[in-house]
Amino acid sequence: MSERRVKIASAVGLHARPAGLFVRAAAEQPVPVTIAKDGRDPVDARSILSVLGLDARGGDEVVLAAEGEGAEAALAELAALLEVDHDA
Repeated sequence: MSERRVKIASAVGLHARPAGLFVRAAAEQPVPVTIAKDGRDPVDARSILSVLGLDARGGDEVVLAAEGEGAEAALAELAALLEVDHDA
């Protein structure tokens, strides 16, 4: 299993718009991806309600995980998306 730790760059965190962008990008990946915040169980990165339920705020660190062929590329793409402040 591949994992990547990422700091949320959007100042207000994964609220509706950045979460929507993230979930759409996760749904396009060739492998299932999970996202977790410290102390919480991983959730399906393709589920908007699950991602919003993480209550990930700007500066929080999350862990992306995926397994299978294409996992590293999927994590790199999703990490890059989270590392951009979509509220700027």
